[in-house]
Amino acid sequence: MKLIRFGAFGKEKPGVHIDGVNYDVSAFIPNYNEVFFEADGLTTLSKLIELNKTALPVVPEGTRLGSPVARPSKIVCIGLNYARHAKETNAPIRSEERR
Repeated sequence: MKLIRFGAFGKEKPGVHIDGVNYDVSAFIPNYNEVFFEADGLTTLSKLIELNKTALPVVPEGTRLGSPVARPSKIVCIGLNYARHAKETNAPIRSEERR
């Protein structure tokens, strides 16, 4: 299960991507935001999907997908290939990145 948000910009609804299909879960979850994650929303969502999977509306193909999380409090990026990328672009490699 992957979290998605779909719909017009600024009016996205929560959904899930399961086995190649996008489903609308907005009847159960208002949004993927801080409240959702602080309240163990993933566990609740998994249970709701298990109980209601055959009744979940399918999001039509071609529907716009937005950011999967509304207003994230943090964005963490990990540059696993930083040194290799720097070498490829002839950029200097910081000493803490050399390995």
